[in-house]
Amino acid sequence: MSSAMFKRPDPRMLQSPVGTSSPQAPAVLQPLLKALAAIDFEFQKDRETIVNSAIDEPLKQRAIATLAKRHQERRAPYLRGIDRLERQIGRKVA
Repeated sequence: MSSAMFKRPDPRMLQSPVGTSSPQAPAVLQPLLKALAAIDFEFQKDRETIVNSAIDEPLKQRAIATLAKRHQERRAPYLRGIDRLERQIGRKVA
């Protein structure tokens, strides 16, 4: 279901030190946001494929639920990275 033309986000970007000053924050935040956008786009595309398929409705609903669960699991580490970055920036500003 996933599109081969979109490169999967590299989770290693979350392992880089986030102890960064505010001027450097956009350089760390941008790849995280880009990864989330790619994950969301792929989810929407895959969901549309399922919705428009000829399979039975109960099977569609199950496939969409599985897809949504996987989507949340893929997003979680990036959201944690953004949260960690926001906390660290907040501590430096305060």
